Amino acid sequence: MQRSDDRVVVVGAGPVGAVMALALVKKGIPVTLLEAEADAVEDQRAATVHPPTVEMLAELGLKDAAFSEEPSGGLQSPIFHFRDRITGELVAVFDVSVLNGDVPYPFVLQWEQYKLVRAALPLITASGIGEIRFSTRLTDLKQGADSVTLTVKNKDGESETLQAKYVIGTDGAWSLVRQRAEIEFEGFTWPERFIKIGTTFDFLSTGRGYCTRNYFSDPDEWLNLFKVKGNGGAGIWRGIFPVPADEPRETAMSVEGVQRRLQGLFPKPGDYDISYHAIYDVHQRVAATFNKGRVLLAGDSAHVNNPIGGMGMNGGIHDAMNLASKLSDIWFDGADVGILDRYSRQRRKAQIDFVQAQSIQNKKSLEEKDPASRRRNLDHLRRVSEDVALHKQFLMRSSLFDSLRSANAVE
Repeated sequence: MQRSDDRVVVVGAGPVGAVMALALVKKGIPVTLLEAEADAVEDQRAATVHPPTVEMLAELGLKDAAFSEEPSGGLQSPIFHFRDRITGELVAVFDVSVLNGDVPYPFVLQWEQYKLVRAALPLITASGIGEIRFSTRLTDLKQGADSVTLTVKNKDGESETLQAKYVIGTDGAWSLVRQRAEIEFEGFTWPERFIKIGTTFDFLSTGRGYCTRNYFSDPDEWLNLFKVKGNGGAGIWRGIFPVPADEPRETAMSVEGVQRRLQGLFPKPGDYDISYHAIYDVHQRVAATFNKGRVLLAGDSAHVNNPIGGMGMNGGIHDAMNLASKLSDIWFDGADVGILDRYSRQRRKAQIDFVQAQSIQNKKSLEEKDPASRRRNLDHLRRVSEDVALHKQFLMRSSLFDSLRSANAVE
């Protein structure tokens, strides 16, 4: 079966793929969004939406869904803490609301990525120029002078051929789009893995003064602890812990291993209720280019980083908004396709100079083992948090405002 479409095909319906497709149809560009799974996946990964990304989602018509009081909406979290897990000391408090008047949305939104996807998909379909195909797995692609030919396996298990003017890979770290385009994925993999544990236990009830976003410094077992709404009730707390390279996966994922980590954070009678837990390898990688001919990359297909600081999904959404604008200029205004090279230059700079550098530094600071260096790091954070000007500078960088400004200035 042969289909020939004057459209863009986006491969992968995660949060970046969904936003990519929505941004394109908002520009008036016809899109087919392909997803190998049978439906939108309830993936418990990214949840932090930084202020500039909140602004982008509002621009796409997702504000009501994002701010809904229902479980499908997000949790506004303007404050985050840095703590010394060894002493229990609250080292620094940062409050994004100090940017009120400077930015439209002075808070972080804790909105699970699968909820974002579920909010975006109906808007893509309602556009009248957006098609979503689940149970459709990419198996190959080949570029021509004027189009890209994709081979997919559809829900009936049959091979099918599609054509598109451009293909955008948003199909994750193991992107087949990137592989078929023969684009190198440069960087490294951390020796340790991370484990994410979700529990319904309310850490606000512990009397320890926690907020809904907490970073714990610890040379042996650092920790991130955030709250999300979950699917109702009192919400879910997510703990992210390191798993040493010599700890077997089975040990970390066992009931005993999961309970040990949570009891180590806050000892309590009885076991913690566990909503979910998963272990994963952690990479710091950036594609050698984000464009090659008519094949383009965004999100995890183009870059991956450790999750400390919540920058991965945000950077991918920034990719999508940048790329949609440039494709619109080509599609409707006859702009030179060379602006796609500029897309690659801009978004690679955002990743390499900001997201990769910041997320690596975040991890190193939290796990610092030298006592003198740990003390200097913690004292520095405290001084920054207590000085209004430095406080704002820290937030502008950690919330990716600086990344956007610097990248968008690249010619």
